[in-house]
Amino acid sequence: MKRRQIEPELDSDRAERSLCEALLSLRGVEEMRAFLDDLCTPAEREAMRDRWSVVPHLLAGEPYWQIHDATAVSITTIGRVARCLEQGAGGYAIAAARTAKPRKAARSVR
Repeated sequence: MKRRQIEPELDSDRAERSLCEALLSLRGVEEMRAFLDDLCTPAEREAMRDRWSVVPHLLAGEPYWQIHDATAVSITTIGRVARCLEQGAGGYAIAAARTAKPRKAARSVR
């Protein structure tokens, strides 16, 4: 069987930019969930949830074994996320900073 070379309509940079623009167009958690339901397989969603769930633990300096115990995410995945936090493009850190919930100040007892 002969394979034909098919030229994609969009180059990969334009396609990725289009995806990013689509993500940015969504308003709210429910719209994002609906988009991710349509875009991703359940396994892809699980992988993204796993990666994101370890970010706060890594930023807090917790050891890998403790993160694994708390999240059930594999040590390999934890290591990959840690490497991205240290050497990646900075996306995890930006999102973590923007979504971090402020910690309540300790109440003083009088």
